[in-house]
Amino acid sequence: MGNYIPSTEKDTKEMLATVGIDSLDGLFVDVPDEIKIADLDIPKGLSELEVFETMGAIAAKNKVFKSIFRGAGAYNHYIPAIVKSVTSKEEFLTAYTPYQAEISQGVLQSIFEYQTMICELTGMRVSNASVYDGASAAAEAVAMCVDKKRNKAIISGAVHPMVIETVKTYCFGRGTEFIVIPPANGATDVEALGRALDDTAACVIISQPGYYGIIEDAAAIGELVHGAGAKFIMHVNPIAQSVLKSAGECGADVAVGEGQPLGMPLSFGGPYLGFMAATDAMIRKLPGRIVGETKDLDGKRGFVLTLQAREQHIRREKASSNICSNQALCALTAAVYMAAMGAHGIKQAANLCVSKAHYAAQKLCEIKGVEMVYGGEFFHEFVTTSPIDSAEIMRGLESRDILGGLPLDDGNILWCVTESNSKAQIDELCRAVAEVCK
Repeated sequence: MGNYIPSTEKDTKEMLATVGIDSLDGLFVDVPDEIKIADLDIPKGLSELEVFETMGAIAAKNKVFKSIFRGAGAYNHYIPAIVKSVTSKEEFLTAYTPYQAEISQGVLQSIFEYQTMICELTGMRVSNASVYDGASAAAEAVAMCVDKKRNKAIISGAVHPMVIETVKTYCFGRGTEFIVIPPANGATDVEALGRALDDTAACVIISQPGYYGIIEDAAAIGELVHGAGAKFIMHVNPIAQSVLKSAGECGADVAVGEGQPLGMPLSFGGPYLGFMAATDAMIRKLPGRIVGETKDLDGKRGFVLTLQAREQHIRREKASSNICSNQALCALTAAVYMAAMGAHGIKQAANLCVSKAHYAAQKLCEIKGVEMVYGGEFFHEFVTTSPIDSAEIMRGLESRDILGGLPLDDGNILWCVTESNSKAQIDELCRAVAEVCK
């Protein structure tokens, strides 16, 4: 993107004369008068100091909690300082999609490293250069699997509701049959899934862990799906992948997920990152771009955009993806985070999530009336129920500067605990909930 350079009055007159009109209004003669806005109620300009004060006053209206116990798709993890230090460098902040490989080696290498680490994390063979978010990644994965003979997508009801809605929208637009299997005990209903699988089923999507925190028997589900001749898509939490069986170990054909836990702050919901990885057999159906390593004429290491099999500028009207640009800066952020943490560091963060979440669940259930809703194993999210209205509990926590879990209904709450939550914070949370529940 270039800088905005306003034209002078003389420039404007010359341009208008060149196109044969007298005024700027002539550019809009085809726009109906009834939808034109005569005057915009825009206040007069302010000085830099006044703008700073005004924006500060607006920002002061936000509530910033000292303790966060909410997840449901966006997670509060510790981010090493080096992540921001590297990604804020001008070379990366201003970089666009690297079409010109010969002058984009740095960006291409960062994407190549990102792809490599995503493959190592998910146990898959190939990764693309990223898509917009985890939900669109799941929807794009469905498009990889459907064909004329198999045009039905099946998704577990234990997948995040927003992912389900996004996949549903994509399927509607492509004319793909879409079926949601209601969850059983917070996880995939395997028996119902088996009944839904037939020779028209193209793919099945599950989450690992599921929306309600339960760890799925993904390997068994994968065998069931493949036995019916369908493809197996896993929507995975990248931090959990370091301690659970990877998507590759569970037999997934495509692994997708939300990359936000990999070094991206909550940031009011974005920008985030959708990662996609697949088996060798699915490589030519991956959307977006794949960066590969090669050698130049002098034998030196170099990087190129190796494959863009579904892209609009390659396939034209036959393109099966509308991904026009990857999330390069967010992918770089994930790469720097993974490199800084290392395999040991990510696994340590995951283990802390597990231990702290289980401690929180135990302490909460010591409160009279509070119980776990589901009995299965969980990673860092779990659901409790109590006779006290969920909204009342949230208000009580907010008054103590704590953002509680996500209320699922009047009695059930989805809690999340990560390595960022200290034991003191967890104990304070439980004391606050106990006071509200008295």
